[in-house]
Amino acid sequence: MIVVAGEALIDLVPQGTGALAALRPALGGGPYNTAVALGRLGSPTAFCSRVSYDAFGEALLDRLRETGVDLAPVQRGSEPTTLAVASVDAEGSAAYSFYVEGTADRLFSVPASLPSGTRAVSFGTCSLVLEPGASAYEELLRRTAARGVFTALDPNVRAGLIADPDAYRARFESWLPSVTLLKLSAEDAEWLGGTPRQWLAAGPAAVVVTRGGAGLTAYTRDGGEYTVPGERVDVVDTIGAGDTVNAALLHGLAQRDALSASALAALGAEGWRGLLGFAARAAAVTCSRAGAEPPYAHEVAG
Repeated sequence: MIVVAGEALIDLVPQGTGALAALRPALGGGPYNTAVALGRLGSPTAFCSRVSYDAFGEALLDRLRETGVDLAPVQRGSEPTTLAVASVDAEGSAAYSFYVEGTADRLFSVPASLPSGTRAVSFGTCSLVLEPGASAYEELLRRTAARGVFTALDPNVRAGLIADPDAYRARFESWLPSVTLLKLSAEDAEWLGGTPRQWLAAGPAAVVVTRGGAGLTAYTRDGGEYTVPGERVDVVDTIGAGDTVNAALLHGLAQRDALSASALAALGAEGWRGLLGFAARAAAVTCSRAGAEPPYAHEVAG
């Protein structure tokens, strides 16, 4: 079982140009997209979050059910669902503004336990920024790592939500001793101001940096550096692409029985390039269609 911990929200995606373009609601949130992608790839997955009882919340949970994701760790609340208004540029890249005050996912509390058989827990995005939930997710990260469970972190930086960038950067660094696999975009890396080697020295067994169409690179503690190119595809938009990479990495590691720091160290060049290539293929499928629509296993086989 891979547990994904973090927010579920609604992306409002413009269907034209201009400030008053019609908005199409789409199910989203970085951790939510990761859970859906894991389910579609065939990994036993559970979602750990707090979700509203409103209509958006019900729709979010319906897709998880359809994908086979275990909802036992989901907390519920009467508060509204978080909204993220997307804007998509000519290259298909998305930027967001958020409506987060008083929303359900901010009131997440640390669960007493996680599902039996949990082999990995994934964290990231808005859930590690917005209090009081951020402190609860942070505590869950530290507890999970202390029990020796594989942890993955995708900070997926949303700068517009971060009131004090320096405080967030310091907090990010404080998480690293509890992280087994750090995955982030080149844009995240630039904003955070560190390097893969600096982050590896702080705790993770491996760091994966995504560079959009330019591909992905994995850095390992033993000095390894493994790169694969991106898959060529006609990009509709990039919504959910990074989340798909996150899911593909976790799924691929689970398939290789490599959800541990020692197993990451033993992957070697062939193992890493195979894993990264799989993640690149999965992300390309997501980019080829509108919204966060990650692939099913048969779409990325081979």
